[in-house]
Amino acid sequence: MSEATPRPLRIAVIGTGYLGCNTSAGMAEFGFDVIGVEIDEHRLKLLNDGKAPLYEPGLDPLLKKHVDSGRLRFTSDYREIADWADVHFICAGTPQLEGSEAADLSQLHSVVDMLAPLLTRPTLVVGRSTVPVGTSKVLEQRFHSESPAGSAVEVAWQPEFLREAHGVDDTLHPDRLVFGVQSAAAEARLREVFATPIAEGSPVVVCNLPTAELVKGGANAFLATKISFINALAEMADATGADVTQLADALGYDKRIGRGMLNAGPGYGGGCLPKDLRAFMHRAGELGVEEVITLLREVDDINHHRRGRIVDVTHDALGGEWIGKNVTVLGAAFKAGTDDVRDSPALDVAGRIQLHGANVTVYDPEAMENARKVRPTLRYAPTAIEACREAHAVLHLTEWPEFRELDPVALSQVVSTPVVVDARLNLDAAAWRAAGWTYRAPGKP
Repeated sequence: MSEATPRPLRIAVIGTGYLGCNTSAGMAEFGFDVIGVEIDEHRLKLLNDGKAPLYEPGLDPLLKKHVDSGRLRFTSDYREIADWADVHFICAGTPQLEGSEAADLSQLHSVVDMLAPLLTRPTLVVGRSTVPVGTSKVLEQRFHSESPAGSAVEVAWQPEFLREAHGVDDTLHPDRLVFGVQSAAAEARLREVFATPIAEGSPVVVCNLPTAELVKGGANAFLATKISFINALAEMADATGADVTQLADALGYDKRIGRGMLNAGPGYGGGCLPKDLRAFMHRAGELGVEEVITLLREVDDINHHRRGRIVDVTHDALGGEWIGKNVTVLGAAFKAGTDDVRDSPALDVAGRIQLHGANVTVYDPEAMENARKVRPTLRYAPTAIEACREAHAVLHLTEWPEFRELDPVALSQVVSTPVVVDARLNLDAAAWRAAGWTYRAPGKP
């Protein structure tokens, strides 16, 4: 890699999905000149207008700030970044491969196809995408064989740990930084890039490439396990009359366990945990680590069972009838604070109930457009009140603050039957019952 120069580092960010948008804006906020690469013309125009092609609190203002300052811009031409950038961050998507549990790495390889032949000087290529362990060495071999700069192109891996709805803060103030590197020079360059959060106290873990690759997959596998564990305990609570929320509170005081991610509900979803867990299992299978597969298969099964449990509770609350019943689903995003509906428990439950013959109406503050694309046969309402009109049961499936603030007295005037299924377990049960509602919450007596 080239030695440090007096000018500020130049950063290229390839891929402008959730990760790339946050990375581009974050690097500009750290004071670097940044060019993001996006090949879709519609998304490209949005980005150069300072608008994210997705909903994430705080992201649009940060993008706009740095696009307007001239520090950040976006292009579809790899030739603009090849020799311009000192560091190339790869933020390409790694979705689940169709018909398999494996990760689809085609977007990563497309980046190599476009970038490698254009690299003519020493540079650092840093992967941020979530990948199966061993991927970085495969990409490095390609860069070395297909780049004019050859082995002067060094590959590092720096996994991200962004939480949707908290992506901007997690980018600017990460709770840890993992640098998978092969040289002191690569470590020094990454410390230069992340000097601001390091100065604020973000801890740094320096490791080899396979460790860095395993960190993200391992973290998501553990979080998925924790969620499925508390949902399994919710089943025990239902069977015994216990309260899973109080149970989680008590467990959370144990410092070895912690309260985070111990919220019973409809299970995990989104674009990361489900596909990363399955890709982790697939790679474990390739490596012959059967114990990991056995454990995580059960975690995934519990997650899917939880959705079916909510359907069963709803069926029981409706008196065992589906036909002719109107069911309202409050929430379409997989969690509050995002418009991401990928593998959304809320939409999955809504779809299952519709297949049973009920009429299902959905409302979400941010995810309606994306929900319609995924589940076009469901009904959609412009407000929560309209969604609840003539409902025989109301399901609370995404924990938006708007839903907690609904007035159960006013809402009781528009429904056919005041029945609520609080799958997120965070409505005020006493207030809803006082307003005449039948309140059901899986895992609570």
